[in-house]
Amino acid sequence: MKSWVIVPAAGAGKRFSLEARKQYAKFLDMTVLEYTLKRLLAIDHIKIVVAVSPEDKAWRQLAIFKNTSIEVIFGGKERADSVLLALEHIKDEAKMNDWVLVHDGVRPCVKVADIINLMDQLSSHAIGGILAVPVVATIKRATSKAEIKATEDRSRLWEAQTPQMFRFSLLLEGLRQASRANWQPTDESAAIENLGHMPRIIEGSHDNIKITRREDIVIAEAIALCQQEWS
Repeated sequence: MKSWVIVPAAGAGKRFSLEARKQYAKFLDMTVLEYTLKRLLAIDHIKIVVAVSPEDKAWRQLAIFKNTSIEVIFGGKERADSVLLALEHIKDEAKMNDWVLVHDGVRPCVKVADIINLMDQLSSHAIGGILAVPVVATIKRATSKAEIKATEDRSRLWEAQTPQMFRFSLLLEGLRQASRANWQPTDESAAIENLGHMPRIIEGSHDNIKITRREDIVIAEAIALCQQEWS
């Protein structure tokens, strides 16, 4: 059974910068996307499909894309569109029960050990699951006027991360259904949940942050350097 990794990297990253895509921001001695892909390439027996914007030419300048385990396709306007296009791209080669891992191109600090644990813990699972961490902050529910309405019980709240790992046929069905309904799930788990399934949570690490704003680069670089020291 083959494992596929889909990396949606077609976003414009408007909260990060109006001039540049965050996946190509300088990150230590490479770009964010290169660092992320380098982590993923440490996993054995996988095929990586990276979805980029049709207008994006920057990826062609990166040496990592010469790796034969990486294939590039054109993605869509939204994350779910890009993942669905990648699934449609591999459908003639992928088997129904193949595992598909979807990982944000801007999560460069994901630990290889956490990915391997996710794959091991879910190896015999019928559906799949996600990396996530317990919510540690106090969460407030607010009104439209930014007035606090309630304090949430965080004991059962988890912050979803990636990779998210599901059976190929289920993920394809979930995202096709979302597309037909003109609904944009914010992650793959939501599409699976919408089919009536209950994915598993595998606890990850709080340092698996997603780069959203420019200041996140500095935080992620510090995490990556600490991870190098601890390894």
